[in-house]
Amino acid sequence: MYHSVQNLNRPNLSRIYYLESKIQLLKMVRTLGFSIPTLLFPIIFYTFFGIIFSMSASMPTYVMVTYAVFGIMGPALFSFGVDIAIERGQGWFDMKEVSPMPASAYIVSRVVLALIFSLIVVMLLFSMAALFADVRLERVQWILIAVISILGALPFCAIGMTLGLYLKSSSAPAIVNLIYLPMSILSGLWMPINFFPEYLQYFANILPAYHLAQINLKVIDMDIGGNLWQHISVLLAYLLIFTYLAIVAYYKKDKK
Repeated sequence: MYHSVQNLNRPNLSRIYYLESKIQLLKMVRTLGFSIPTLLFPIIFYTFFGIIFSMSASMPTYVMVTYAVFGIMGPALFSFGVDIAIERGQGWFDMKEVSPMPASAYIVSRVVLALIFSLIVVMLLFSMAALFADVRLERVQWILIAVISILGALPFCAIGMTLGLYLKSSSAPAIVNLIYLPMSILSGLWMPINFFPEYLQYFANILPAYHLAQINLKVIDMDIGGNLWQHISVLLAYLLIFTYLAIVAYYKKDKK
């Protein structure tokens, strides 16, 4: 009898995670200012630079692969960086904290949201490339690029979470955009990195988007020849460092 009562009082964490993820997803789908730009911007840019103004036969394939990275960065940075900052400013973040829901459910739901939107963006890009740019890859290459891109969203989730916990709601959208777009360009997502001046090519090596793009490009033999484990190590370093900074910011907030 004791064990049955104890089981009744024990929260079902998997159901909590599922419900919180469902709520976050429904909220973002209904927030057209988030969902429409997140899904359409990579497709619009790919239409122009990968299809209409393509400069070579290989350009549609290159841009598809790098825009997959561009596409996954948006949901990760904005879902965490902007939304958390706004919810903090509105007091909603504090309401979540005092609720019985574990804090991990909030983070997990945000990660799930970013990964779902990333998957949709990647699938839309693949469809555009195959149907309108005649991009042809092996099945394993399509799968690898999709998996690498979606898992590669995790370091950007950590970066976004850190920004969301440090930035004010009024400044978060502008600052996230100032990080998102320049990083995309300087990482070689819009044009091959070897078109850049030499000093910018060196600068790209410190950017996580560059390393994720190079891993993707290795799948189609269009990378610049860097070491795979170096790219993976840099992305893991970003994930760990910014997760730590987010934890520090979270506990500093609680002490104020």
